[in-house]
Amino acid sequence: MTQHDRSPLAPRPVSLDPITIEVIGSALASIVDETGEALVRASYSTNIKERRDCSTALFDREGRTLCQAEHIPIHLGSFIEFVPKILAEHVLEDIRAGDVFIGNDAYAGGGTHLPDIVLAEPIFIDASLVAWTVNLAHHSDFADRAHAHIYQEGLRIPPIRLYRESVVNKDVLDLILLNCQVPRERLSDLRAQMAANRVGVRRFTDLCARHGTQTVLAAGDALLDYAERKMRAGLAALPDGTYRFEDIFDNLDWPEALPLAVDITISGDEITLQFDAPPQVRAGINMTYTALLATTYYIVKSVVDPTILPNAGLARPITVKAPKGSVVNCAHPAAVNGRVQTCQRVSDLILGAMAQAVPERVSACTNSACTVAVFAGTREAGPQKDTLWVYLETIGGGGGARPNADGLDGIHVHATNTSNLPIEALEVEYPLILMKYELVDGSAGAGTYRGGMGLRRVYRATEDCRIRIDITRLQQGSWGLMGGGRGGTSRIVPGPGVAPFDMGDGVLKAGQWFEIISPGGGGYGDPANRAPQTIADDARDQITCAAM
Repeated sequence: MTQHDRSPLAPRPVSLDPITIEVIGSALASIVDETGEALVRASYSTNIKERRDCSTALFDREGRTLCQAEHIPIHLGSFIEFVPKILAEHVLEDIRAGDVFIGNDAYAGGGTHLPDIVLAEPIFIDASLVAWTVNLAHHSDFADRAHAHIYQEGLRIPPIRLYRESVVNKDVLDLILLNCQVPRERLSDLRAQMAANRVGVRRFTDLCARHGTQTVLAAGDALLDYAERKMRAGLAALPDGTYRFEDIFDNLDWPEALPLAVDITISGDEITLQFDAPPQVRAGINMTYTALLATTYYIVKSVVDPTILPNAGLARPITVKAPKGSVVNCAHPAAVNGRVQTCQRVSDLILGAMAQAVPERVSACTNSACTVAVFAGTREAGPQKDTLWVYLETIGGGGGARPNADGLDGIHVHATNTSNLPIEALEVEYPLILMKYELVDGSAGAGTYRGGMGLRRVYRATEDCRIRIDITRLQQGSWGLMGGGRGGTSRIVPGPGVAPFDMGDGVLKAGQWFEIISPGGGGYGDPANRAPQTIADDARDQITCAAM
């Protein structure tokens, strides 16, 4: 073979036993976990090093997901089309070891929104391309923008080479950094992503050396087939039928509540989800089809069988349909920056339909939100005076009550899974003070098992800044199941002298404050059946909340 031969390795007879497949499957999971930890440890921004807003995965030669770390479910939407886009746009024979492709675009890059920047690096064994290591980091940039269409939302990057045979393409890097508000952070986080991919290449190469490349590749195929078999077996155990659920989606980006619906048809070992949604809007709440797929795969897996391996095989029995050009399957040039709010609502929409088939497996409605607060300003003092700063965080809310337990309080749900940023880190790095951080009494939906409580965060600015809030469940609380009550709604409360927020946009002068309250979760079962001791515990919790 020549140095740049890209043909597949010559097939060799491989005898696989279940133990070998399990060992290699665990090794793949270990690789993506390690690359994720490397990315977090090497990163610079608080959004990655503290909040862990990133994901890692391995893909086979054709771009099928071999394994995704248990990070952020919605990030699969930016993964599943990225390698196929590379293969479609670049000559396979021209892809070489050490090449690294970067991209983020929702239409030309296989992404779901522009802050999620993906880096993919091919893995070669004996000069043949055998796999890809891929990671994604949410870069806290592109703030203080409009969201009528995607051209207002930031820099669009199709899958292009950032590195060529391990040498950085400085022209590309300079172009990207020039379009970022906080280029120092972006450069450091991109370097962390590069370091994480190098770990993925080394570990996968070592795995092939230990077990043999053909064995590893054959095990990858077997793991895809195994995930498919488990999904089909799980679906076959569910009652056949068509189940419909409807809800409304309210948010600050759009003046009207949008009706959403899904019809779920289970037939034998297959499932079809047909979504009904209004046409896409001139606001950042539209979802690309890949975002819809990622959301659907996650929630179906969680209901059918949470132990199914997170690879491309689980998707084979799942069909997802939605009107092209709609809010849940948008077309260019729809804005998509706040698509996670819609993803969260779609998750609970699916749960509402599945509850009609298997109520014992489904929770009541969660807070259905990924409450996002973005702060941006110019440093007024210190060594970075006159430079721009951007701080983003997502705020948890109430989890839905379960058939046998209360919902969890103040958590991230569904398509998001980021960590809390410690108050100390926030106040050290940004001109913000957190005055209150507490659970919200009365926000939990009543029931035999109550929903989880939402959160209250009160921010005070020490320097002037602009704010952007993405939030939902402002009009109608999260629904309960089997007689359970609705959870509390969300709201934004400006402090003295602070002008009301205009469609989520606001301004804080130094010394001013405002508060965000996130939604609670719905209850499960008739509240009259709640145990007396549990009612007493609820009263104690209310006193605790009031004292925080």
